[in-house]
Amino acid sequence: MLKILGKASSINVRKVLWTCAELGLAFQREDWGSGFRATDSPEFLALNPNAMVPVIVDGDFVLWESNSILRYLVNQYGGEHLYPSAPRSRAAVDQWLDWQATDLNDAWRYPFMSLVRQSPAHQDPALLAAASAQWTARMRLLEQRLQTTGAYVAGSDFSIADVAIGLSLNRWRRTPLEHPSLPALEAYHWRLRERPGYLEHGDNGLA
Repeated sequence: MLKILGKASSINVRKVLWTCAELGLAFQREDWGSGFRATDSPEFLALNPNAMVPVIVDGDFVLWESNSILRYLVNQYGGEHLYPSAPRSRAAVDQWLDWQATDLNDAWRYPFMSLVRQSPAHQDPALLAAASAQWTARMRLLEQRLQTTGAYVAGSDFSIADVAIGLSLNRWRRTPLEHPSLPALEAYHWRLRERPGYLEHGDNGLA
């Protein structure tokens, strides 16, 4: 059986859990990370030298990096409806997965650490204001995209890009900063709430 290593509160672990829910895929999960077993232990480092969750173990196959795990799961377990094989349709999904992992993640890191984690190292007012403005700009870009598609980030159909983006949207909604009116994003949130996997692993009270 597929094994998922990582605590269920981690946003990147929740990507994997939600994707498993979409696939109806059984798994066993082990708690690793802050507050649980240490990821800098030799046992864990042998699986992921970056000492980060999630990691999956599927038989004799080991994989880390959350968006790569999503791609593997849908390719391995009949998820073409979540990750189309047509090159242009797949490229659109990959584009938004990569954007989430780079531009969007970079934008929310400082505000999240400051306002949610209350990190003492992230309390500079000027840096917080600048980073919050950058995060808002990224969400406005996403708003424009959803206005264009009228549905999901890669087009008319739900995909694994929406798993990654949906969890990032949840983090945006739950971080206590000023949120401008973004009606397409709000409609997207309610569209995602129709999916049991999002209710369980996304809109579940965790940022």
